[in-house]
Amino acid sequence: MEPSGHSAISETIAELADTSKPVSNSRLTELSNLNSAELSLFTQTWATMKPRRRRQIISRLVELAEDNIELNYDNIFKHCLKDPDAEVRREAIEGLWENEESSLSNVLINLLEKDSSEQVQAAAATALGKFALLTRDNRLRPEYEAKICQALLNIFGGKSKPVEVRRRALEAAAPLSLPQVTEAILEAYQSQEPRLRISAIYAMGKHGDPSQLPMLLKELSSKDTETRYEAAGACGEMGEEEASPYLIKLSSDSDSDVRLAAIQALGKIGGSKAKEHLKRCLKSPSEAIREAAEQALQELEAAEEPLSFRIELPGEQNAYQQEN
Repeated sequence: MEPSGHSAISETIAELADTSKPVSNSRLTELSNLNSAELSLFTQTWATMKPRRRRQIISRLVELAEDNIELNYDNIFKHCLKDPDAEVRREAIEGLWENEESSLSNVLINLLEKDSSEQVQAAAATALGKFALLTRDNRLRPEYEAKICQALLNIFGGKSKPVEVRRRALEAAAPLSLPQVTEAILEAYQSQEPRLRISAIYAMGKHGDPSQLPMLLKELSSKDTETRYEAAGACGEMGEEEASPYLIKLSSDSDSDVRLAAIQALGKIGGSKAKEHLKRCLKSPSEAIREAAEQALQELEAAEEPLSFRIELPGEQNAYQQEN
C-alpha cells in the first residue's frame, strides 16, 4: 500500500497530466520540494505529456516561484534543462535564476555552447551573468572565473553565432574585471552591428571601468533613443559624479523612458548636484517624474545612512540598547 503522501502526489501529477482539466495553482504548489521518489514519479509522467502541456506547467511554476520564495521547484527545473522542447528548456533556465550552486554554471555553459536553440543559448548566457557576479564577489572558487569568462568570450568572439547570443554573452561577462572583457566591450562598441553597440554600452556600466566614462557621456547625446537610455543606465551603474550634469540635462529628454533612466541614474550616483536636482523634480508636473525622483531620493538616503554615525557621549546608550 502506498504511503498517503506518495498517493497524494501521484494524484496531483496525474491531474496535471490530464489535459481535460485546467492547470491548477493549488496542484502546482504541491510539487514544491519533491523528494527523489516523488521526482521520479513526476519525470515519468512528464515524459508522456504533450509539449503544450509541459510549457503551460513550467511557465506557471516559474511564476509561482517568483511570487512565493517558500516554493522550490529547482529539482523540476533542473530536470527540464534536458527537455526535448526548447521553450521548456528556456523556462527552466529562468526558473533557476535564484539557484547559486556552482555546478549549475557548468550545465549553463554546456547549454550555451551546444544547445540547438538560439533562445536557450541566449537565456543560458544571461543566467551565467549571475555566476560572473558571484565570482567577482569571491562567492565562488577562483577557477570558476576563468572558466565562465572563457566560455562567454568564446561565444562573443564566434562570428557565426547569432547576434542575440553574442550580445547576451558579452553582457554576462561584463562584471568581470579582466583585460579580455574590457577588450571585448570595446570591440562591440566599435562594431557596425547596432545591437552589439547597445550591449557594449550596457556592459560598460556593469564593468565599471572609469576610463570608459567619456564614451558613455558622448552617447548621452546620441540621436538614438535606446542608446541614450542605455547610456544613462550605465552612468548610474558606474557611479561617477562627473556624469551628473549630463544626466541632469537628460532628465528633460524628449523621451519619457530616457528621462526616467536619467533620474534613476542620479539616484545611484548621489552627491549634492544630483540630490538638489532630484528635489526639484519632486515639483514636476509629471507624476512619473515625481515618483521616480522620490524613489531615487529614498535610495540615496538609504545608501548614505550606514555612513551617518553619531558619536556617542560617555555614559550614553543608543536607542537600540535602551529598547533591548
